Amino acid sequence: MSAQPDSTNITGADALIATLLHNDVDTCFTNPGTSEMHFVAALDREPQMRCVLGLFEGGVTGAADGYARMAGKPACTLLHLGPGLANGLANLHNARRAHSPMVNVVGEHATYHRRLDAPLTADIEGFARPVSGWIRTCSSAEHLASDGAAAVAAARQGAGQISTLILPADLAWSERSAQAPESAPAHQLRPHRADLTAIAGALSSGEPVALLVNGRAVIGEGLELLGRLAQATGATAIGDTFISRVERGAGRPAIRRLPYFAEQAIETLSAYRHLVLIDTQAPVSFFAYPGVPSELTPAGCTVHRLTEPGDDTPAALRELLAVLGVPEVGDRGAISAHRPDLVRGPLNPAAIAAAVGHYLPEHAIVVNEAATGGFGMPGATIASPPHDWLDLTGGAIGMGIPAATGAAIACPDRRVINLQADGSAMYTLQALWTQAREQLDVTTIIFANRAYAILQVEFARVGAHNPGRRAMDMMSLDRPELDFVALATGMGVAAERVTTAEDMNAALARCLETPGPNLIEAII
Repeated sequence: MSAQPDSTNITGADALIATLLHNDVDTCFTNPGTSEMHFVAALDREPQMRCVLGLFEGGVTGAADGYARMAGKPACTLLHLGPGLANGLANLHNARRAHSPMVNVVGEHATYHRRLDAPLTADIEGFARPVSGWIRTCSSAEHLASDGAAAVAAARQGAGQISTLILPADLAWSERSAQAPESAPAHQLRPHRADLTAIAGALSSGEPVALLVNGRAVIGEGLELLGRLAQATGATAIGDTFISRVERGAGRPAIRRLPYFAEQAIETLSAYRHLVLIDTQAPVSFFAYPGVPSELTPAGCTVHRLTEPGDDTPAALRELLAVLGVPEVGDRGAISAHRPDLVRGPLNPAAIAAAVGHYLPEHAIVVNEAATGGFGMPGATIASPPHDWLDLTGGAIGMGIPAATGAAIACPDRRVINLQADGSAMYTLQALWTQAREQLDVTTIIFANRAYAILQVEFARVGAHNPGRRAMDMMSLDRPELDFVALATGMGVAAERVTTAEDMNAALARCLETPGPNLIEAII
C-alpha cells in the first residue's frame, strides 16, 4: 500500500468522503483515534469538508444534533471504535428523539485484527442499535461509496434519523479505482393518511379542541398553516414540552407549551374534548409517580391523528383547511412585538428571563437546557424578535453547550444563546473549547444555583422521605463550588460572573455585541 494514492487510485476513505460531499454532507464533527487515521488523512486532502474537533464524543454528537436541527441536513461524525461511540450515546439519544438526521462514521479494527480481541474491541453494532435507525458494517473498499450513499439516504428518511456506518481500518486505507461518487436518493416526505373528515368534524363541533404539535408543524410553512387553522377554528395549539426546533417570537403564531410536571399537564388538557396529534405522539409523563396517571390524555377526550413524524405535514394542513373551507391566507394569530422591561435588584431566574427577552437579537437561536432556572424564559421571550428555539428533546442532560456549538456552525450569521443549567453544563463543558477554536458567536448563560435543583423537586414528587444530609449531597454542587469563569477562561472563552440584575443586564448587552464566544455565570 502506498502512503498516498496515485492519480488513478484512491483510498476507500477518499471514496467515502467524496460521496458524502456529493450528497451535501460537508461538515464532520470528529474525535478520532488510531483506527481512523486514514480517514483523517483523506479529510486532510479534501478542503471542502469542514472538520470540527470536539474534546469528548458527547460534544461531537451533541454538536451534530444542533447542526442538523438548524441546517436541516445531516453532518457526519467521526468516532473512535466502540468506546468512542459509547461516549456519545447520550446526545445520540437526544438526537434520535429530535429526529435529527446524522451520519455516524465509527472506526473499527482492521478486518483481520478483530479476531484477536485487542483491548478496544467492542460490539459496535450493539452500542449503535438503540440510537440508530440504520446500521451497516462496511465489508469492501469497493463498496464504500455505495455504503456512504446508503447512509446518507437512511439519515434523511422520514422525519430524519441516525445512520451508523462502521468503517474497518483496512478498508479505509485500501486503494481502489477512482470512480464518480454515488448519489443518495432524494428525500421525500410520506403522504399522510388521516381521516380529514373526522378531524374537520371535531374542529367544527363547537367542542374544545387542542392541537398537540411538534416537528414540521412548528417551523416554516407548517407553522403559518397551523396558526391559520387555530385562528379559524378556535382550537388551541399546544407544543410538546420539549420541541426539537420551533420558530417563535413577534410576527409568528403563538403556541402554548404542555407543562413538564404531569399534574400540570393533566390540568392543561382537562379542558379539551378532542386532541389532534400533528407530528407527535399522545402525551405521557416523563416519569411514573405514585398515584399520578402516566398517560396524560384525559378521560372522555377523543384522540385524532393528522400526521406522524415524517409525513408531509404542510400538505396535510393545507388539505384540512380546504375541507374546512378556510383559506390558507388570513389571520394567523401573529404575536405583536413587545420586549419586557429590564428589572433591577437581586438576581433570580425572572430577572435573567427579562434580560434575555429585552436584548434577544433578531433571528437569534436559543438553545435551552436551563432546567428549573428557565421556567420563566418562554413567557419573557414570546414577543421578542423572531427567533428559533431548541429544546432538550430526549431528557439526557449535557446537550446544551454542544448543540449551541453545532447550531452556530450551521448558521454562522446568527447569534446563539445557550441557556444552561450548571449541573448539566459539566457533562459536556469541553464544547466551550470548540467554540473558542472555531470562534463561534455563542453566548452561554450559566444558571448557577449550585445544585441539581430539578432532582430536589423530583425527590419530593416521587414520594420519597424528606432528604437528609447524604441525600442532599447527591443533589448539590457545593464543597467545592464550581467556578465557571475560571473553567471557561481556561478553555479560551471570555467569561464574567454576575450577582445582581443590573450586572446581568449590562453583561448580556455587552456579550451580545461582542463577536466570538462568551459566558455569563449568573449566581442565583
